[in-house]
Amino acid sequence: MRVRHRSMFRLLPLASACCLAVTTTQGHAGPLCTPDLAVVSTQFSEVRASRRVWTARIAVDASACATSSGGFFIRFVRTKEDSPDLAFSEPFTWRPGVIEVSTIFAADEAVLHFSIGYVRPCACRAIGAR
Repeated sequence: MRVRHRSMFRLLPLASACCLAVTTTQGHAGPLCTPDLAVVSTQFSEVRASRRVWTARIAVDASACATSSGGFFIRFVRTKEDSPDLAFSEPFTWRPGVIEVSTIFAADEAVLHFSIGYVRPCACRAIGAR
């Protein structure tokens, strides 16, 4: 019985073409930019139904972006009297200007620390375009 083996040399052109296609596609995507996000103010609401709302106003400078919105995360460290501190993230959407974001906490919880986390890059605006 004779076993046929495919030659590796026949597969090389196919593998090269696949690599070239991936490289070429990535090369035409264009440069990426990131909008600048700065927290302007934060506050907690009054307690209602054993909950309170944490709200932040965030200034978004997206002048380098060709898109009008995108995603970002805020990282929190929540503290509570009878529990260990808890780190978590919440997703939000930015758009140019000043935006307001909020998340709900229990009445006995507080924000020990927060920071802007990952900001999804955007396609850069063409140079000279406004």
